[in-house]
Amino acid sequence: MKKAFLLSILLCFVLVALAATSALNGQWTGTLRTEDGNQYPLNYNFKVDGDKLTGTVRGPHGDLQINDGQIQGNTFSFDVALDKMVLIHTGKIYPDSIGLDIECDDTKAHTVLKRN
Repeated sequence: MKKAFLLSILLCFVLVALAATSALNGQWTGTLRTEDGNQYPLNYNFKVDGDKLTGTVRGPHGDLQINDGQIQGNTFSFDVALDKMVLIHTGKIYPDSIGLDIECDDTKAHTVLKRN
């Protein structure tokens, strides 16, 4: 009985994780507000394959590829190369949005993305 209960709880966690990752698929938009007050529109097109994340980011510098994307439960991370810089992204999936932190060198920013 105890094993069946533990197995059912584990199955629930797996199903929640799968639902969260499949919810990430598709197009998301947001606005990046920098420390100096500038605002930049961002468009993300996420493609999920298991625990791998690929896709593109469209920003002020055009379309950029998502690199080294990984998903773990309702959190994810990926890098975007821009000129000689690497923008490190870490995010969390919520039911109606994505919280996304972007870091480059000593500069950090946060944005919220909504599904298109």
